Amino acid sequence: MKNLLLVILLGVASPAVAQSPEAKLTRLGLPLPPVAAAIGSYVDVVRVGNLLFLSGKGPRQPNGNYISGRLGADLTTAQGYEAARLTALLQLAVLKKELGDLSHVRRIVKVNGYVLSATGFAEQPQVLNGYSDLLIQVFGDRGKHARTAIGTNALPLGMALEVEMVVEAE
Repeated sequence: MKNLLLVILLGVASPAVAQSPEAKLTRLGLPLPPVAAAIGSYVDVVRVGNLLFLSGKGPRQPNGNYISGRLGADLTTAQGYEAARLTALLQLAVLKKELGDLSHVRRIVKVNGYVLSATGFAEQPQVLNGYSDLLIQVFGDRGKHARTAIGTNALPLGMALEVEMVVEAE
């Protein structure tokens, strides 16, 4: 009986473990947004061998506007966390457009995050956890990455944050 229960439990757990990144996003109720055109003289991603270097993206809302404002003055850390999750979805959309399928992501290597911060605000890591936590939800251990979290006094279009990343692909 014990062995039968173990086989049943393993059979039930296997589909969740083998679930594709896109299926995990669907399960989380997080559709990927369309990739908007770059707002400057750059491209969204450059591939060098198996490494993809993604240009910085900010928290663009479905209506096309960016979440703006300074963390610690205009926005709370919790609001920044949600803005970072939104930014991660935008970067995942760039990856899907480039790779065709997020299953081709071998590893998230490095994330650099820049947070528009009020004087004295020091919770940039907690804000960027929104970005990192989503990557880990979608990719599991392959989503764990090195990261830099920096506070800054200005970002393009007054965005609350901007995040770039390096990804290893198959």
